[in-house]
Amino acid sequence: MNMHTEALYIALSQLFKTTITSADSQTVQLHGGTLGNVRLVTGTAETADGEHLPYRIVLKIQKKWERYNDPDSWRREYDLYASGLGATFSHTFRWPVCYYSEINTDEDECQLWLEYIDGVSGLDLTAEMYEQAALELGRYQGKLYAGQPAVLQSLTNLSHADLMKNTYLHYRSWPVVYDYIRSEECEFPQHLRQMLIDIDDQSDDIFARIEQLPLVLCHRDFWVTNLICEGETIALIDWDTSGWGYLGEDIASLIADEADPDLMAEYYQRCIPAYYQGFSEYIEAPPITGHCVYEFILLVFGYRLVEAYIHTEDDNQKTECLRKLQKIFELKDL
Repeated sequence: MNMHTEALYIALSQLFKTTITSADSQTVQLHGGTLGNVRLVTGTAETADGEHLPYRIVLKIQKKWERYNDPDSWRREYDLYASGLGATFSHTFRWPVCYYSEINTDEDECQLWLEYIDGVSGLDLTAEMYEQAALELGRYQGKLYAGQPAVLQSLTNLSHADLMKNTYLHYRSWPVVYDYIRSEECEFPQHLRQMLIDIDDQSDDIFARIEQLPLVLCHRDFWVTNLICEGETIALIDWDTSGWGYLGEDIASLIADEADPDLMAEYYQRCIPAYYQGFSEYIEAPPITGHCVYEFILLVFGYRLVEAYIHTEDDNQKTECLRKLQKIFELKDL
């Protein structure tokens, strides 16, 4: 019996809450590959009593790699599943159940055997599902902020509150993007160039405002591919970037990260009030008029879109980058 087979039997025994003595398996690659090798494993398991049970389970294999300014993110999901954070979730907002996990520090690799959730994800999510995700995230962050459960103090492997700020400053210090939008060679419309220059000029004041917002547990990769809507439940996968962040940071990702540009304005108008509503169910939120979601969007995605524009030879992709920046520009007046 090889290591993966033994781990599969243990995971299936947890899934079915009975001893699994054998199982056949087929694997299909799911999303991932750069940061994690994610596979759907299917087959039929046999119990000690001879019962045959069809199954679907996800195997995620994470190799060590180093994210800028966040060196232990590669093993964060393993640590979070071991921490007891799962007890803070609800039936309407949760992560996949982890049936078995193991880490091999000699090979710098961890494995997670996870629940397969069959729901709606990615660009198939409707505007109502976006709003539902925003509401549930607000409720979750509000509940933790108000209750401060003991498990929060025991989490030793979380990204730091200044991760987003430091990533932005890292981009801003990169001449390839910084100099481009200020150069005569820049092909951007003037108002988009000015939007990016203005956010740089105002960044100290913006961060001073952001740092007055409540500090909450953020997912930090809260975009459509990591969301699964299953009826009234929002399930959230890929927690390797998670850590302390500011109220609204995740909503910026929901609105702007790979969303349909033509729908960004609708998402902006629906998701921010829903998010504040959810948060306010547990503790008084700052005035919604002072939210910094627009600023988060520009700080996180502005230079990222400039980089994508510069490094693609595809005219359609260049046009798409400009279209997204234009839609971000239009959000300011909403």
